[in-house]
Amino acid sequence: MAISRVTKSLIFNTNCPSSNVRNVLSTCRNIGISSSSSSKFQIPGYNLNISRLSPNEVTAAIRANEYTHEFGSGPVKSYDTNQLASNNPIEDTRAEGRSLVSDGLLIGVFDGHAGAACAQVLAKRLFKYVSASLLPPEDIIKLNSTLQETETRIIDYYNDRYEFVHELKALYSRSFNKYVDDLSKAFTSGKEVPKAPEALTSSFLRLDSDISREASIDMPGSKTLSVSMSGAVACVALIQDCHLHVATVGDCQAVVGMLSESKTWTAKKVSVEHNSDNLEEVERILSEHPASERGKIIERERLLGQLAPLRAFGDFRYKWSRDDLQKLAVPRYGKSVIAPHYETPPYLTAKPDVVYHRITPKDKFLVIASDGLWDLVSPLQVVRMVGEHMSGKAALSPLRLPNNMKLKDINTILEQRREGLNKVPIDRNAATHLIRNALGGSEYGGVEHSRISQLLSLPQDVVRLFRDDITITVVYFDSEYISHCPL
Repeated sequence: MAISRVTKSLIFNTNCPSSNVRNVLSTCRNIGISSSSSSKFQIPGYNLNISRLSPNEVTAAIRANEYTHEFGSGPVKSYDTNQLASNNPIEDTRAEGRSLVSDGLLIGVFDGHAGAACAQVLAKRLFKYVSASLLPPEDIIKLNSTLQETETRIIDYYNDRYEFVHELKALYSRSFNKYVDDLSKAFTSGKEVPKAPEALTSSFLRLDSDISREASIDMPGSKTLSVSMSGAVACVALIQDCHLHVATVGDCQAVVGMLSESKTWTAKKVSVEHNSDNLEEVERILSEHPASERGKIIERERLLGQLAPLRAFGDFRYKWSRDDLQKLAVPRYGKSVIAPHYETPPYLTAKPDVVYHRITPKDKFLVIASDGLWDLVSPLQVVRMVGEHMSGKAALSPLRLPNNMKLKDINTILEQRREGLNKVPIDRNAATHLIRNALGGSEYGGVEHSRISQLLSLPQDVVRLFRDDITITVVYFDSEYISHCPL
């Protein structure tokens, strides 16, 4: 997330050495990261001697956090995911899980800023809120009754690598139980079952509200205050049979890879970016505040001159009243925590834009990623890279032909495998393949080892000038299953 260039901790300093994230790749080229460059190059204010990584060291570094999960049946065949850190510790998180109480597979990427706290909390909590919001009245009432007696597992997570400390876990359980109780009471008063877009929206906003409320609770180390003062953008996909809903807050992106009958790949964006490039989003924010503030709300392409995403979880320094900031935040972070021209808050929301897409047999995969990927490659480039990766990986699999297949069909399959052998990937994990190609891809095709080696060798105090944290999840659809979905 671009804001973490501004602050690697909860110190709010707006002097940023490199304000335009989209110039990352061209900057790398300008300083000489290419196959012909030496291991020494200069950046204004720095003189670096870089020891390049070997090909094996590069591979070990980019594969360290990869993960693959395969499903037995359903609209999703499998998914690949991976992360590559720039910040230390990484501020991105990810989550994948299936609801145990309502229908749906949930895939999320969370890009944190001003620390990792908010993103980590979202990855552990948001899916539960979404799952509860999707329940019909009789099921939410039943769940509410169960939660009053015992802790109930709501989500089956597939790649869960950490756990909350005890005091936070207990607090967050109480907050979730209160949300379920509120949902139960709403249904008993005649509220209708929400559809997926409404469920996603209400769950996003409620969790953000809970994070705000929890910040006032006195805990050792001010843990809940740290969560509320850091921030995160999010992109969450909800897959229910052949129905895809993507809820976005901020500037993570999701794209569907579509293969036409002529075997041409196209990219369909299924997310909305909330940044200064989105003129509708800029106008929405400006319309919510007095005309006298119009020239102050968006400065240098940032909210109040500081925050790059125009929607986010947390970041309550842009949401709370000035009095609440004086009471809760200033004693810990100082007066600079209050942004200049802070006159009519809130300026920020966690309300998502939700995009619906009906999955069809021509839709082969979904890619969700943080802006660390999209800063380097376009959605169409990503789709083509994953498409080529699919062809190359298929050529490595044993050939299994069904009975009674015609010679013409067998010949077609063999031709496809022969073509795929020319595209055999170095990495079996598609997310790893994207990271390698995004960092090391050359203008002439292929991957330049020298470029990716140098980008992975940059010292910690410099690396954020050239690449962001990257988190990617590639979800493969099962075309055979989808072809039998009712319209």
